[in-house]
Amino acid sequence: MKGIVFNVFTGMVDEKFGEEMTEKLIAQSDLPSKGAYTGVGTYCFKEMVALVTALSKETNLPGNELQKIFGEYLFGKLAAKYPMFQTDDDTLFTFLEKIENSIHVQVKKLYPEAELPTFENTRPFPHVLELTYQSKRPFADVAEGLIRGAKAHFGEEVLIEREDFEVEVGSKALFRITKQV
Repeated sequence: MKGIVFNVFTGMVDEKFGEEMTEKLIAQSDLPSKGAYTGVGTYCFKEMVALVTALSKETNLPGNELQKIFGEYLFGKLAAKYPMFQTDDDTLFTFLEKIENSIHVQVKKLYPEAELPTFENTRPFPHVLELTYQSKRPFADVAEGLIRGAKAHFGEEVLIEREDFEVEVGSKALFRITKQV
């Protein structure tokens, strides 16, 4: 995972739980990086799992909920840092539909070694978008949080339903996003 993701996570912990909590998590987690992340560096996803697990233990909040909260927070930070990935006429659906073939293509240009999840999308009905997320890492909850963050960003009323699939490695989930008309 790219260091920018770790930096946003530690920034979120600083903001929501205090800098002392961030230092405590890093100390408890026995991280190979020692919690020193550069924005362009690449780090093992297991460090994020360790940090979320430690935060869950400290806050008594479930790890999956913390991942969703982080995903929402991450969307806001990424949208502010990379405004070029959205246009004035984007809607929630058009934005989500361009993740795989537009946004991830640009991310790979910026960070060629990035290991990105895949997002396949279909529109079974004009008011329904089905987005299938798959990753070698166990972060479908972060993906759900990112979708929630995008929903808030675009200010659209939608229902988000999720179906998880069994995979040998990582995670896979289908997000069915329905406009409330």
